[in-house]
Amino acid sequence: MGRNLEERFWEIDLLRGVAILMMIGYHVHYDLAYFGAYNLNLQSGFWLYFARATAAIFLLLVGISLTLSFSRATKAQRTGETIYPKYLKRGVKIFSWGLVITLTSWVLLSEGFVVFGILHLIGISIILAYPVLKLRFGNLLLGIVFIALGIFINKATVGFPWFLWLGLMPARFYSIDYFPLLPWFGVVLIGVFFGNSLYPHYTRSFNLNDLSKFAVIRFLTFLGRHSLLIYLIHQPLLITVLYLLDFVTIGCR
Repeated sequence: MGRNLEERFWEIDLLRGVAILMMIGYHVHYDLAYFGAYNLNLQSGFWLYFARATAAIFLLLVGISLTLSFSRATKAQRTGETIYPKYLKRGVKIFSWGLVITLTSWVLLSEGFVVFGILHLIGISIILAYPVLKLRFGNLLLGIVFIALGIFINKATVGFPWFLWLGLMPARFYSIDYFPLLPWFGVVLIGVFFGNSLYPHYTRSFNLNDLSKFAVIRFLTFLGRHSLLIYLIHQPLLITVLYLLDFVTIGCR
């Protein structure tokens, strides 16, 4: 008996929910440090790797989710002509939210506004990944190549900002949220590899006890199902709460 195509894989939502909590935890510390309430180095050591691990989990899950939606559409016998517009629309929507964050951060911040953040990356990745969604080990290889190239050009600088989206930065460039295609699109492609390996044809290829009825799991999967909304609203809410608790003073950095 085939899996119900409307049924979600609870473990994917669970992992996304865990990543949401990691993101919120990091941003609490980031906001306290940014507004001067807490002296904390976020540019190296534990918190740097914590932030990168959080982003990597999100992006791996983006890749896995792309394969799941592609398998679901294929099993529903939709043609490529009807599938791709869905990915294009979704990618443009998320990229547009990234542009909203760019505009908002440009208005509110004196420096470091978001030029090409994680939503920009996810939106572009959804569009770019479509042609290779059927590949398995090819995506693993491509992902490794993208990551290696990103590491290679990490210290390179150019005299113009036009390739920031790719990973080539001008000297002294700074942004509070920067996720260029190199290396981060490689993480998405590795997620596509894992999706095709672990969930072929929208079927779990491994045994997993159903823990989705437990209250904690239900809470985390709820967060995972609403990750985009939470991402968009969590920072204004965090800053408001910290302000009301008198941890930060708005406009007096």
